[in-house]
Amino acid sequence: MDAPSTLQEAIIYFSDPDRAFQCALSLRWPDGQVTCPRCGSEKHAFIKTRRIWECYGCKKQFSLKVGTIFEDSALGLDKWMCAFWLLCNSKNGISSCELARSLGVTQKSAWFMLHRIRKTMMDGGGKVGGSGPVEIDETFYGGKVKNMHKNKIPKGVATNGGGNKAIVLGMLERGGKVKARVIADRKKPQIDPVVTECVEAGANIITDEFTTYGFLETPYQRDIINHAIEYVNGHIHTNGIENFWSCLKRGLTGTYISVEPFHLDAYVHEQVFRYNNRKNMSDKTRFESAMRNVAGKRLTYNELIGVGAATSH
Repeated sequence: MDAPSTLQEAIIYFSDPDRAFQCALSLRWPDGQVTCPRCGSEKHAFIKTRRIWECYGCKKQFSLKVGTIFEDSALGLDKWMCAFWLLCNSKNGISSCELARSLGVTQKSAWFMLHRIRKTMMDGGGKVGGSGPVEIDETFYGGKVKNMHKNKIPKGVATNGGGNKAIVLGMLERGGKVKARVIADRKKPQIDPVVTECVEAGANIITDEFTTYGFLETPYQRDIINHAIEYVNGHIHTNGIENFWSCLKRGLTGTYISVEPFHLDAYVHEQVFRYNNRKNMSDKTRFESAMRNVAGKRLTYNELIGVGAATSH
């Protein structure tokens, strides 16, 4: 059977354990050379009946899942592959409750799966601004302080502003990619390092009138749009990054309903992945792009819920 290009084909294709195994194998080791994830040895014997390898270097056995986000998961590759396909290609994401119903697993397992898959969608580095202007803006995420019970409102927080909402900083190169990070506040010590890391020095940046952007250490050519007066002045506007914010918030508020600040960065990276791969990429290509990043991205449940890293086995 040819490689799948639609969800229906993917479900049928990955229901065959041998096809699912061969697909995952070719995406993890595209050159065909299997290496031991523990010692890096290329000398091993494949035990076909169990689909595992016995390494001649460290004398230990390893499976396709070892050293990947699949490690220690009892779920088969058929469920994992379909979960990858759904998350990569659902425009506004997919909730853990919906995934649990679709795959026949518990909501807790589905939630854990989704967060492990998001690890493969993390920004791979690099900078924007090499070939076009970069729109920079921030957005707030969280409940309105004015709607909170008075006993829950932190002292000194205004009820008509950002309050204790989480802040996301976004940088979008026109005709290119977007980068986004969760930051602690809108002050220079938080914004400056992120912009320096993500935007080429000397690039043309377009921002609103927020004063912090005028004091960045890295030199940029800055154009300002004053939203108190206008939203567009020729090529000077931030409508592109505003469009990304609308895509992000449709997923956060429409699909996921409520996201804790501790996990927000993972959801931001998920939307960045889909946004950057939305053009000139098929569902199959997006799926393969994420699947190639499974190695070295292990996430334990203890790490996910923030109670410390578990020891590796």
